Amino acid sequence: MTPLEVLSRRTIQAFRRAYGREPTTVAFAPGRVNLIGEHTDYNDGFAMPCALECGTLVALAPRDDHLIVAQAVDLGGEKCEFSVNTPIVPMPAGHWQNHLRGVAAGLLQFGLPVAGANLAISGDVPQGAGLSSSASLGVALGLGFTALAGEQTSDRRTLAQVAQWSEHHFVGCACGLMDQIASAFGQQDSALLLDCRALTVEPVYFPADASILIVQSGVVRELADSAYNERRAQCASAASHYEVSALRDLDPQLLEAKRFELDDKVYRRARHVVTENVRTVDAARAIAQGDLVALGNAMRASHHSLKNDFEVSVPAVDALVDCLNLVIGSEGGARMTGGGFGGCVVAALPIDKIETVERALGAFWQAKGMPPQLSIVARPSAGARLLSV
Repeated sequence: MTPLEVLSRRTIQAFRRAYGREPTTVAFAPGRVNLIGEHTDYNDGFAMPCALECGTLVALAPRDDHLIVAQAVDLGGEKCEFSVNTPIVPMPAGHWQNHLRGVAAGLLQFGLPVAGANLAISGDVPQGAGLSSSASLGVALGLGFTALAGEQTSDRRTLAQVAQWSEHHFVGCACGLMDQIASAFGQQDSALLLDCRALTVEPVYFPADASILIVQSGVVRELADSAYNERRAQCASAASHYEVSALRDLDPQLLEAKRFELDDKVYRRARHVVTENVRTVDAARAIAQGDLVALGNAMRASHHSLKNDFEVSVPAVDALVDCLNLVIGSEGGARMTGGGFGGCVVAALPIDKIETVERALGAFWQAKGMPPQLSIVARPSAGARLLSV
């Protein structure tokens, strides 16, 4: 039985127990890992994520009234209830209901239908790991609600934008759109070169003899409570200084020519974004050519920039990245992934190096006096979709 089949069975069984009936709609949206292109999305730049096999599943059935009644399977069956016929308001910060309430409110804001429904929600994305459990939940909810209401929308961009709107207005995180786009548009065996301004997605086939390795650092991150929003404000300040609408429009020459009278910290934030956009486009070309050496060099340089210019890494993550890069050698590379301040490390490497790297990781955790942390060997997976009930 595949992980998705296990997740589907668990969620549907919980739905039956909670409501005494079968769901009529089942929606799934995956988490994502970002290979390169970090903190570029809200600067209208480039990113290269791919969808993962893990994700969030939502089972739904219609109600005869205007109530949304939902059960969080992974939180001991905790329930929530609210009406879509009255203004939907957030719960206190940090409450899981804000994701659900925010998507329902966002769909209405975007002119999409939301009707009364019973829901069961469950997922298998590791929490706090930087693999976009939040975006996965938002996209799955949007897809499920619209399908239940008979809106067979093919506009996945709108669903992604609804999920982002929910993050901004109900969850409290001023995130970009990369996570939601990756979850909505993921393609099997392909990374996605995402133009975050045009919202266009170009599939880039990931080499058949290569793997993606995702390793938890053991440091759980809280993105909405971190300095993420501060970094976003610093990027906006830099764009204003350079008189561009977004840092996407800033080239390396102008960056250096007009750095006078700019706070050094803000300058370094801008330098990361400018150089990361170049690295991401170069990495996409390397993947398309099956060049793991060039891809690895770009990933290593990305981590150095995130650590020193954007200052979103932490020592535990740096040590894990160094361990992986040492073992992988020139045939790939590793970097932090996600918003930062903990979470996961991602590596690209030949399949035949996986066992060697896993042995090195065992020794690494032993030397740290820590239990082995979760590691996932992955290939790019398909995006959000409706499943058979």
